[in-house]
Amino acid sequence: MPSMRVLVVEDSERTAALLRRGLAEEGYAVDVVGDGVNAVWQATETAYDAIVLDLMLPGLDGFEVCRQLRERHRWAPVLMLTARVDVEDRIHGLDAGADDYLPKPFSFGELTARLRALIRRGSTHRPVLLRAGPVQLDPAAHRVQVAGAPVDLSAKEFALLHLLARHPDQVLTRTFITDHVWDDAFDATSNIVDQYVRYLRRKIDPPDGDSLIETVRGVGYRLRVAPGPGADAGPPPVGGPARAGG
Repeated sequence: MPSMRVLVVEDSERTAALLRRGLAEEGYAVDVVGDGVNAVWQATETAYDAIVLDLMLPGLDGFEVCRQLRERHRWAPVLMLTARVDVEDRIHGLDAGADDYLPKPFSFGELTARLRALIRRGSTHRPVLLRAGPVQLDPAAHRVQVAGAPVDLSAKEFALLHLLARHPDQVLTRTFITDHVWDDAFDATSNIVDQYVRYLRRKIDPPDGDSLIETVRGVGYRLRVAPGPGADAGPPPVGGPARAGG
């Protein structure tokens, strides 16, 4: 296999040595650190193809290491290791930005298989917090801030804003929105999308100024991030034919 560079973050010297030797035999270039602070520094300074990250570390735990790396826009895939069996810990780790999870004790063959799968996916941009202009969403905690102020949204309002924020400055057709926010029982002839856009505008728009959600008549809606009213329509709309209105 072509050489891939992997960072192993493990405070047990015995486990770290075993991982270093085994991964080196598999053809990986391996760096090892034993605490969370050095892990953040090392992974920030060096481009890795993957990171094997123990959960229980001195200094910063694996959750915080992963969170800080994602905040610093370091997107190397993270395989988190832990002796804990609590499902809540697994959820916490994945929500902190980990890509996969392997409980201890583990098979070295399974670890390398998971690493190969993560490396195949590559280092794509996948922040824990989603930001689009003044809007910040935390999908795991189901929290929203607009210009730094918390906003209380219903589940459907959150889902709609989340969808818009994942496609900033792109026009989303009503068909696309209904396909992603509502289930198959949704009546496509209703104006529920327009209603929920109005609900969102009441909660997230600034008191004075243009709405953050722009209506593109006959097409759909977009969450405006680029400044300036009356901008051109930009790229083609995302989704199928749209019902007029709004």
